[in-house]
Amino acid sequence: MDRTYGTCALSGGKNYFSNQILKPWYPVWHLVIKMRRVFFVILMALAMLPARAAYECNKQAISGPYGFQLSGMTTISGTSAPAVGIARIVFDGDGNISGYSSVNFNGLLLGNPVTGKYEVATDCAMSWSLQDDSGAFQHFSSSIKAGTNRVAFHQTDPGTGLRGTLMKTAETCKASDFRADYSFALSGVSTALATGGARRNVSAKGAIHMDAESKLTLTQTLTPGSRVLTVPGTIEVKSDCFVTFELTLPEPDPGMSPAVKLRGILVDGGKEILAIQTDPGESVSARFTAR
Repeated sequence: MDRTYGTCALSGGKNYFSNQILKPWYPVWHLVIKMRRVFFVILMALAMLPARAAYECNKQAISGPYGFQLSGMTTISGTSAPAVGIARIVFDGDGNISGYSSVNFNGLLLGNPVTGKYEVATDCAMSWSLQDDSGAFQHFSSSIKAGTNRVAFHQTDPGTGLRGTLMKTAETCKASDFRADYSFALSGVSTALATGGARRNVSAKGAIHMDAESKLTLTQTLTPGSRVLTVPGTIEVKSDCFVTFELTLPEPDPGMSPAVKLRGILVDGGKEILAIQTDPGESVSARFTAR
């Protein structure tokens, strides 16, 4: 009897432990099990992310119209010479490029329609080429990100040291896309084509303002003393987002003409303008940033 009683007592003690001690913890254990499952799913998703990111880099990673600006020195003519360029090019998402380019090479302005091809590797490296209507090719290299609005690039042809920027531009533009206020900086090389004189490095900085009547004024900041001089100017915004400026620098650098004509392109929703000077002898690039 004692043994039976003891057995019953133990059995009853076991049921008591299960019902009274463990039972309140059952919801907690179920929650822990669910959390482990969720954690496992998250780990699996994270493990898949690198593979997915690799597939994001393809020809569709860059498409639509981009503004193009490059500058630097090149020896493609046999001697070192300055060059700057501006363009609007369209990537079709399938490896083809079309557009229009203006290049100031050693002070001589050339403008041509361009076509080209581009390739995008899975590691996001992009190589591309442009061909103008003379049949000449230029080759470039860059690294991109899917849906990128800004791409730094460099020219890979032998003898070139040109670097530049691609920035997303709109399909079409109108005058109201031009912001009321921009700061600007321009720099480059001035070449005395008529006299064959020495090249000079030139630069200028300041701001432009367009009032409600579309009248443009330029304010040049000068050092020393941070003197500020203001003069009128003109601007025209084309439907393809190209912009033409006619400005006057109150006090240009020595050897630089005070009258400045620029050709640029509105990018990033009008927040910036990439530009080059189109006057003979002036291999100068400029950037305008909305204030």
